[in-house]
This record gives sequence, structure tokens and C-alpha cells, in this order.
Amino acid sequence: MVVIGPETFAGFSFRIAAMMIPDNPDRFLSTPSPEDLEAQDHYYMGLALEEAGRAERLDEVPIGAVLVLGGKVLARGHNQTRWRRDPCAHAELRAIQRATQATGDLRLPGAVVYTTVEPCFMCAGALVHARVERVVWGVRDEKFGGCVSLGQVLDHPDANHQVKYTEGIRATEAADLLRSFFKSKREAARLKRSQDRS
Repeated sequence: MVVIGPETFAGFSFRIAAMMIPDNPDRFLSTPSPEDLEAQDHYYMGLALEEAGRAERLDEVPIGAVLVLGGKVLARGHNQTRWRRDPCAHAELRAIQRATQATGDLRLPGAVVYTTVEPCFMCAGALVHARVERVVWGVRDEKFGGCVSLGQVLDHPDANHQVKYTEGIRATEAADLLRSFFKSKREAARLKRSQDRS
């Protein structure tokens, strides 16, 4: 990974990383080399970004996640809190729920979760309970991130399971989705205020 530099955007800290997209993601082995791991992270984060785009089209905060096990995408998820009227319908939880339904087990050892934004406390706790091996995210959530921003749920030394993590993967794209979404919300609110005054 080539780290271009640290940046902060509206409560989200991230590092911009430049990597190559693999032409064949199935070529990854269970223990890839560092170069393959970087390319693998870049590729699967692209799928999480696609899920974030689906959330945005539902007028949800654009956060997406994919869960990979054994080199295969086992489950996908995106924010659906407003659409489902469910504060627990976060991208990571949707992916975990679908993955456990697919495997028939409540534990997901060896799984890697790719999510566009640092998981909150709720999602980080679920990742620990599911015994996920690793989490990869794009940008930090400095307002409610439970992994590094406001807490260390994933690798707390007293927890019964620690989850490895990598951050800053395709951070610019994840931040751009958030920036665009919240900008449109602010513009809509300004327009409504203007119409209410007329």
C-alpha cells in the first residue's frame, strides 16, 4: 500500500491509499503475501463501496459491507436503518446476519469484513461475538467509532476474542460518498427553510 497522507473530513479521519485492483480475486490464497493482501483489500473494499452506493439510493447514510470467508464473498450488507425503521440495521450487522444464516453457525472464524466506515460500538461488538478474524475499513467515525476513535472493542486486551484490523483502504472514495450524501441533505434542508419562509 502506498500511503499518500493523513486527512480529516467532517469527523472522519483517513489515510489515502493507492493500490492495484486484482484481475482475478479467486487467486488469493488463505495466507496471501503482503502485496496480494493489499490488492485483495482494495478489491473487496470496492464491493463494499458498491453496497454503500445501494444505501445512498435508499436515502440511507452510504455505508456498505461485505463479508469474505475462504476467499469468497459470503454476504453483503448496507445501511437500512431508515428503510427498515430499525436502528440495528447497520451494514456490518446485515452482512453478519446473512453470513451466519448461510453457514448455519453463529461463529465466523477466518472471516474478513470489509466496511466503508469504522464500525460503531454495536457492530464492533457483533464482530467480536461472531469471532471474525479481521476487519478492514475506509474512514474513521470520530463521532461513534468503536474500534479506534472512541473505543477499542475489536482488540481490547480483556475481551475473550481480538479482531485484527486495517484502516484507510480506499478512504477517498468512502469519504466522497459521505461528503456527497451530507451535502445533499444540507442543501435540501436549506431549500425547505427557504420555502417555509416564503
